[in-house]
Amino acid sequence: MEQIRKRAGLSVAASVLALSLAGLGSVQAKEVTDADILADGTGNTTQVVTHGLGTKGQRFSPLAQIDPQTVKDLVPQWSFSFGGEKQRGQQSQPLVFDGKMYVTASYSRIFALDAKTGAKLWKYEHRLPDGIMPCCDVINRGAAIYGNLVIFGTLDAQLVALDKDTGKVVWKEKIADYKAGYSFTAAPQIVKGMVITGNSGGEFGIVGRVDARDAKTGKMVWTRPVVEGHMGFKYDKDGKQVENGISGTTNATWPGDLWKTGGAAPWLSAYYDPDVNLIFIGTGNPSPWNSWLRPGDNLYSSSTVAIDPDTGKIVWHYQTTPHDGWDFDGVNEFVSFEYKDPKSGKLVKAGGKADRNGFFFVLDRTNGKLMNAFPFVKRIDWAKGIDLNTGRPIYNDDKRPGNPFTEGGGDGKKGAVVFNAPSFLGGKNQMPMAFSPKTGYFYVPANEWGMDIWNEPVSYKRGAAYLGAGFTIKPLNDDYIGALRAIDPVSGKIVWEVKNNAPLWGGVLTTGGNLVFYGTPEGYLKAIDATNGKELWKFQTGSGIIAPPITWEDNGEQFVAVVSGWGGAVPLWGGDVAKRVNMLEQGGSVWVFKLHKS
Repeated sequence: MEQIRKRAGLSVAASVLALSLAGLGSVQAKEVTDADILADGTGNTTQVVTHGLGTKGQRFSPLAQIDPQTVKDLVPQWSFSFGGEKQRGQQSQPLVFDGKMYVTASYSRIFALDAKTGAKLWKYEHRLPDGIMPCCDVINRGAAIYGNLVIFGTLDAQLVALDKDTGKVVWKEKIADYKAGYSFTAAPQIVKGMVITGNSGGEFGIVGRVDARDAKTGKMVWTRPVVEGHMGFKYDKDGKQVENGISGTTNATWPGDLWKTGGAAPWLSAYYDPDVNLIFIGTGNPSPWNSWLRPGDNLYSSSTVAIDPDTGKIVWHYQTTPHDGWDFDGVNEFVSFEYKDPKSGKLVKAGGKADRNGFFFVLDRTNGKLMNAFPFVKRIDWAKGIDLNTGRPIYNDDKRPGNPFTEGGGDGKKGAVVFNAPSFLGGKNQMPMAFSPKTGYFYVPANEWGMDIWNEPVSYKRGAAYLGAGFTIKPLNDDYIGALRAIDPVSGKIVWEVKNNAPLWGGVLTTGGNLVFYGTPEGYLKAIDATNGKELWKFQTGSGIIAPPITWEDNGEQFVAVVSGWGGAVPLWGGDVAKRVNMLEQGGSVWVFKLHKS
């Protein structure tokens, strides 16, 4: 009997110890806070918890262990394959927190990996319906992380929040109806406990909008349309819509009812500057592409829009391509930085944007006032320049695709064909640039290409392509298409460039070690001297890189990671350019590097 009591006592003690350890574990489990998010990149280099290595999107890390002298010793630490047959179109920027990496993959998948070993901890694969209509491949650009949740969007326009430790679904919300042409590919951003998303689908006549949801519950806080004429809403504690003012003025810049199918999808990530308490997000092309059907500026398409996160209202906007007729989406990232005004000598809270239309814009980020604008590509046909007084393009009118109702024989079938540079794939597209406070340069992945483009009649049909245009993309040079360029935002000069045969379609990272990391479609991750553009290191990842690298430190060691897997818009839409790079192979993996210890 005594032995039974002893054994029972031990059993109870063991149970109590187990419960105590379980409780201790729950206490020690780390969650991502608002402070973590605001400190990302520069304040806390042991993590990457934002898309952009900081809410301002500079993609700069002060880490300097890897530098021009040591980078030669950079070697792979591990690699992880996304597996299956879904090996293409990998555009994700990984997140790293508390020893784990969270990385999305094509076809709406997400993986949690051990950041030191690459061991898979869990995987979530979203069940996609038939009939999804992604414009530009089955890509996903990354996740957001907040509290104990990791949140990402899907190709059928849903937002999914998973327990970051188990991969179990905590909440799931519908962004929009995929049957109407909506999709979602961007990495969400967290701002003041809200998850900020846009939408995709501008080629289908959808209505672009920006949504803010409670990140922990998925419930809507506010929604702001970015096509002029649509009503914005806030949501009360019961989820009821409360009108929050129309965006702009109905019919001020849109004719008739075309604003109801106006496009302007904000299909890349938003960024947030706590210094001015504004969310910055770019908007896509107006619908349809045929600009003869929609006279006017067509606000807020092809613009940068600044939104107050507390009210959900537009504070200012700057339209980079008014009355866009070339598919020059204005979605490219608006990166906050301090700009030394050459006129006054004062530092200005500014933002830089390398636009799809080929011009680089510097704006006062408090009010959207234009400070500087200049080309960052070698050839621009559609405009002669940007008027720094009015902020508007100086159009080359003969470079707008011809009116199909009056030209090309006047038969209403096809307007006059014009050749334009850059092509609609842009002087820069989705691939994010980087800014170094150390050098003062922006590092821009640029492309030199042009297009034949023409307009055709079109009418809106829900869920059908809504272009009214045809095109063929063509290279401009025999020796290169892509070029990584160091841009001085004050002088407007290209300080140095590194040319690349294939178009550049991945993002850029710059560091306190005076390095610039970027990938090429040929499969190389490269390290460049940030001051002079000298190539110092490269590694072949086995497939084209169309994603941005990241860096972080753990126990005094600096790591670099990048996702590899060719795909995206170029092989789908690239015309003659796609033929030129059709030897490139698809793939799907993430690579992690650190310095070799001798």
